[in-house]
Amino acid sequence: MAEDRVLRVRRLLDAVRASGRTALTAPEGKVVADAYAIAVPGEELATDVDEAVAYAARFGGPVVMKIVSPDILHKTDAGGVIVGVEGAADVRAAFHKIVESARAYDAQARIEGVQVQELLPQGQEVIVGAVTDPTFGKVVAFGLGGVLVEVLKDVTFRLAPVDADEALSMLDSIRAAEILRGVRGAPAVDRWAVAEQIRRVSELVSDFPEIAEVDLNPVIATPEGAMAADIRVILAESVPKPRRTYGRDEILTSMRRLMQPSSVAVIGASNEQGKIGNSVMRNLIDGGFSGEIHPVNPRADDILGRKAYKSVTDVPGEVDVAVFAIPAKFVASALEEVGRKGIPNAVLIPSGFAETGEQGLQDDIVAIGERYGVRLLGPNIYGYYSTWQDLCATFCTPYDVKGGVALTSQSGGIGMAILGFARTTKTGVSAIVGLGNKSDLDEDDLLTWFGEDPNTKCIAMHLEDLKDGRAFVEAARATVHKKPVVVLKAGRTAAGAKAAGSHTGALAGDDAVYEDILKQAGVIRAPGLNEMLEYARALPVLPTPRGDNIVIITGAGGSGVLLSDAVTDNGLSLMEIPPDLDASFRKFIPPFGAAGNPVDITGGEPPSTYEATIRLGLEDPRIHSLVLGYWHTIVTPPMVFAELTARVVAEFRERGIEKPVVASLAGDVEVEEACQYLYEHGVVAYPYTTEKPVAVLGAKYRWARAAGLLGGGS
Repeated sequence: MAEDRVLRVRRLLDAVRASGRTALTAPEGKVVADAYAIAVPGEELATDVDEAVAYAARFGGPVVMKIVSPDILHKTDAGGVIVGVEGAADVRAAFHKIVESARAYDAQARIEGVQVQELLPQGQEVIVGAVTDPTFGKVVAFGLGGVLVEVLKDVTFRLAPVDADEALSMLDSIRAAEILRGVRGAPAVDRWAVAEQIRRVSELVSDFPEIAEVDLNPVIATPEGAMAADIRVILAESVPKPRRTYGRDEILTSMRRLMQPSSVAVIGASNEQGKIGNSVMRNLIDGGFSGEIHPVNPRADDILGRKAYKSVTDVPGEVDVAVFAIPAKFVASALEEVGRKGIPNAVLIPSGFAETGEQGLQDDIVAIGERYGVRLLGPNIYGYYSTWQDLCATFCTPYDVKGGVALTSQSGGIGMAILGFARTTKTGVSAIVGLGNKSDLDEDDLLTWFGEDPNTKCIAMHLEDLKDGRAFVEAARATVHKKPVVVLKAGRTAAGAKAAGSHTGALAGDDAVYEDILKQAGVIRAPGLNEMLEYARALPVLPTPRGDNIVIITGAGGSGVLLSDAVTDNGLSLMEIPPDLDASFRKFIPPFGAAGNPVDITGGEPPSTYEATIRLGLEDPRIHSLVLGYWHTIVTPPMVFAELTARVVAEFRERGIEKPVVASLAGDVEVEEACQYLYEHGVVAYPYTTEKPVAVLGAKYRWARAAGLLGGGS
């Protein structure tokens, strides 16, 4: 049956192509809809007025009449749609008016007739569609129809195809989801029927890559079902050339030699200070890299005390990585030599390629890399750090604090911001990698590697675009169940939506698609650079929560209110304190304090009150996470609070009780030292802010849900 429908639609699309068209007419759209069981009303094509009268009489009620012309895509603009026509006289008048309006709109338009369609009952208008996104390929969309979709652009997106559950989840992903459940006495729509329209459209576009857009607008959703009043299908002018892809084993093999090399060659190594080739050599040597370092320079015999080679082909033995520090115009010929030598990885520091308009130069090196099987990192990058190998292959400042955070960036400037943050906050990293123009190696290659790397506990990526969004999603889904992936996607406010001929296409702004599909992939999207870095720093420190119940314990009522707001803003849940737990907290709170949630112990309390309430929060299994609000008093100084909190948390961890604990410290400058101490002892703490500690807790919860470690979806 599935094969039959594909053949039926294939024949139709081939015929449309053969006629030189990219847009299907309404009757052709009906053929596609019927083949894929996309519910549409009964309709007939009337080629003359008498046929129109006969068809309208057969439907036995008000009808909609629409012009059918391969040259008129926007029927309403042409005056080619009349709704609610009933009775022979009105049908005749409407037929003539529609044809006359169409001829006035476009005198040359071919008119095949007038479509007579059953008038659908009143219901909730929704829009279902699919577009071809340049990054993610076929994407299915859903939103409320009518005025709401135009004004609010309340639309959600998923990669196509979607299964039944994913389609159903889209109904709850729009801001106005409650309308579909019925509000103010209105009945709920048949959610399953709407989801089926989404699923079937997603199947259609997945089966036929040449379909650029499908638009069901509107779909009328009622308690009894969901039916598309109109289906619009647009074919692509051309299907893009498939991208070269690599299997998982191939990626891991080449990435292992890149990130854990035994031998590195530096092409363009130099003795001259101020040259990139000199900086890379110094960083490799001074950083303590224990593997072989081979300088390559045709005009030198010795560089920094090491034998230099005229060509990389002269280097003895196997080489894992060639680092390029030569001008762009010389890269292609040197890359040929790297290929002949059988070196699997080229790190291309030079700029002067696609980013300056030299796309041809970049295409040349990509072709060379593919011909010889050399994976290319860059060009236009600062290099990369692999700290557990003591490898600093950059012309930037060295960094050697080993840890569990892998950081990548498309921009050199952002790369240096990452470096400075890591140094200031004493964040240990497993790697820092520049991606630059991403001529070959990109985020999905790095995700595949870091997902398996035992030294990496969290991955954070700054990106401006994705070359292959589907490959990224696949790599992310394979990674997030093991470790968090944080993404800072630049271009959040990039100008407007794509130019497109349908409602669905016009609503599919780049960032709207990225937002939903990154969430679908399970990655944590950071709103800004500092948030990305803070999430990456905090997530490995925080234990995974085992439930949603969050309790705030604070010494300041004002902080408690702000922390409560932050909990709500981050999609988290304040626990409703049961009476027995409320009574337990009250034993430690002065009469003028407040139990409930937040638990306000008041500011004048001694360290013992902080300690007792924190102990209670960790002890009670119904509480899953603690948010602490401290303010600076002489009664309980900052370091006293930090030390007692760290001690109690460590004691419970030794007993096997691990819960996320975050803290907000308000006070004089001593709170900065206290926060650093807490961070170093497993409590994520920030001075002068109530938002940041709760935001990182929210990020941990989002990852736990995406990884399937906590109920409630992602």
